[in-house]
Amino acid sequence: MAERRSMHAAATGRAGAAELPRRGSSRVLGRTVGFVNWLRDEGNTTTPFAGRLGGSGAFVLDPSDPDNSSLLDRVPDASPNMTFQQAFDMRGFAEPILWKAGVIEFWGTLLSTFASVWFAMSPNLPPPPPDPVGGIIDTATFKAALAGSVQAAFLIALLVYGFGSVSGAHFNPLITFGAFFARLTTFPRMVIYVGMQTAGAALAGLLIRAGRDSRNFKVGGCFMFEGPATVGGALTVEIMACLLALFLAFGVGFDPRQRNVYGPALAPALVGGVVGVCALTFSFALEGYGGASLNPARCFGAYVGSRFPGWHWVHWVGPITASAFHGLIYFLVPPETFAEGRAVQEPYMPHGNEKPGVV
Repeated sequence: MAERRSMHAAATGRAGAAELPRRGSSRVLGRTVGFVNWLRDEGNTTTPFAGRLGGSGAFVLDPSDPDNSSLLDRVPDASPNMTFQQAFDMRGFAEPILWKAGVIEFWGTLLSTFASVWFAMSPNLPPPPPDPVGGIIDTATFKAALAGSVQAAFLIALLVYGFGSVSGAHFNPLITFGAFFARLTTFPRMVIYVGMQTAGAALAGLLIRAGRDSRNFKVGGCFMFEGPATVGGALTVEIMACLLALFLAFGVGFDPRQRNVYGPALAPALVGGVVGVCALTFSFALEGYGGASLNPARCFGAYVGSRFPGWHWVHWVGPITASAFHGLIYFLVPPETFAEGRAVQEPYMPHGNEKPGVV
């Protein structure tokens, strides 16, 4: 009798142990479905956002207008120049609007990383030295950099045109860090965006590895061989390249003073041009160095597909340092202020009748 009870208990224990993974899986599935339903039912993807790349500051709200107070309380970065308290309002992590935009950042970064890394892949060998007569111009290094910069310019411009109205089309932690330090993005949005961008780039790296069926490759902007290039030199180049990219991108893509010069219709194309120019400028001058990354998520994805070097921190420290310095300048010389309840410049009205700030 005792033996039967023992066997029954053992069988029951095995059944219970087998049931635990099922319960855990069903619980995870239930929470995932609940999160998806929450995103679908709550929020609005057309909410004004001061950090919309290529928007030229057109799709923002006037904080002095009482009609805007309710939305600004939920989404403080619907208007620029937030206070410290607004920027670090942790209620943003529970705001579905930010998570919806984060999903777009995930997919946009996945697509852009896959396309740009696949285009710039080459065998993991040191690039050829400069030609004795023609110099670097006559080498495959320069030709690859030139082709890559053109591809990057068109790709970024099209991505900003395609996704700018939903998430602001950052698809790059450099832009998100820059927008945060310039008080155009809240801390919760920055964390959500950078997390989604990194996850999207990581998935792109896995897909690239599957498509190439190898980890033995290098990517322009994400490699460095021993020789003239050093980690300290790479950090210096990364900081300066990111500074140039931020100042130009903010000048053509965020500055509200440009909205009546060329407006949001042309700004995304100019942002793409900025990326192309910066990519070409810092890509081929130093032998054995692939140039500035200008996008830490892109190199993160490339390393997921290949292998991580010990100096990958350069691709994160450089953009953060440049963003902090750029944010200081942006704070000292802000592009626009609000006075007497009205914007200093008239809001951009695409069709003449819409309320500004609604895309």
